Amino acid sequence: MRRLIIIFLVLLSPVGTWQPPVYAESVKASQASELKNRFRIDHMVDKLTLVIQRNYGSAPVVVVLPDGSKWYSNRHPQTVKWVDGLAADMIYIENPMPGPWQLLGDITEGSTIQKISDLDIEVEPFPQPLFQGERLKVTARLLGDNLTMRMPGLDFMVEWTAKFSSQHVTGDDNFATGTIIVGAYKDNGEDLDEVPDDGVFTGATNLDQPTGHYSLNVTARNNLFEREYVMPFVLSKQPITAEMVPNTDPLKGIWQIQLSVDDSQVLLEQTHFLFELVGPAGLQLPITLQDLTTADQTLYLPKVSDFGSYRVKGTAVSTTKDGREIVLNLPEMFFNLIEPPTPGPTAEELAIQAAEKAKLEEQQAKDEAIFWIITVNVTLLLLGIIGFVVWRKRQTLAKAMAVAEERLKQNPPDEQVAETQTESIDLDDIDLTMPDEK
Repeated sequence: MRRLIIIFLVLLSPVGTWQPPVYAESVKASQASELKNRFRIDHMVDKLTLVIQRNYGSAPVVVVLPDGSKWYSNRHPQTVKWVDGLAADMIYIENPMPGPWQLLGDITEGSTIQKISDLDIEVEPFPQPLFQGERLKVTARLLGDNLTMRMPGLDFMVEWTAKFSSQHVTGDDNFATGTIIVGAYKDNGEDLDEVPDDGVFTGATNLDQPTGHYSLNVTARNNLFEREYVMPFVLSKQPITAEMVPNTDPLKGIWQIQLSVDDSQVLLEQTHFLFELVGPAGLQLPITLQDLTTADQTLYLPKVSDFGSYRVKGTAVSTTKDGREIVLNLPEMFFNLIEPPTPGPTAEELAIQAAEKAKLEEQQAKDEAIFWIITVNVTLLLLGIIGFVVWRKRQTLAKAMAVAEERLKQNPPDEQVAETQTESIDLDDIDLTMPDEK
């Protein structure tokens, strides 16, 4: 049985006029209009894939079968798989009904009908040697009958995934590494991708991984199909290294970076460096080194004076022995400029401070002794005055009592006066306070 893939495809020039597809013969716009989006399937076809381009943001198409029945993106048989994007539909059908089919929808003007036999992917293999931390641009294509498929919105309908799987070779740094996702392929005109919707998917791969033997696994899939590409490769250590040299005198010395180039793998005369020194107060200082005289060379950084943390980001560009241009992201380097502690006082200053402290303590002791002497003396004086006053009052009272007794003896009072005095005395002795309530 035959497999058939039918694609409704339009290619737009930069000014918006229609041009023939690059990779396949096309039907003219007038012919497409006459067909009214109709096509015929014969009884020999057992599988069918429709890729339909429509105006951006329009609703998915409606598929009209030869018997008049209709399929929608959300209502169709289980044997049908349907992926609808913002500008296209992709429909996979098993055992399609023979006869004339029709598509209803806002299909892009100038659509063409293309018949291909199968879907596949083409992935650009990794170069060798491939270095750790390298910035690599690789491409992939979705093929129909060995021709590149190109249409707006295809980037949103196909998911590309790149994975690394360790081959667990003894002695490799990645021996214990499993399978990791390292990137994807996009046709959106961003990052390393040159032109959006040109059918060329560009890979952004994270090569900052442990070195060793890997298998590259690239998968292109959606709900209709899945294709896979597998390639073994080796991720090698960088042929260029940069290390911060310890500074014995950070305050007065100049920080240095030791550069080393393996000229057995790359060309020394075509190796160049670009660094950026980032520090406190928004410091961002570019540093370049273009001409290397030896494979091992020292790069002196500008002198820094602001206290704080610094980091150096670096990139190296070079050419391998086989002529491949490479860009390497070097590991970041760090150093700190710490403010020194304030120097302590000298022996002479310490002696002066000790003498002043002793003098101050002596004066404080004298002041405290005088305070207590004055306090005790004043207290004693007050106590003496109080005692003298009490004694004088007692003396005066005693003399008064003696004079009174003497007068009584010389002039005894009569009985009435005595009785009155007795009653007076008795009244004075009466306790007039209220008794406690019980």
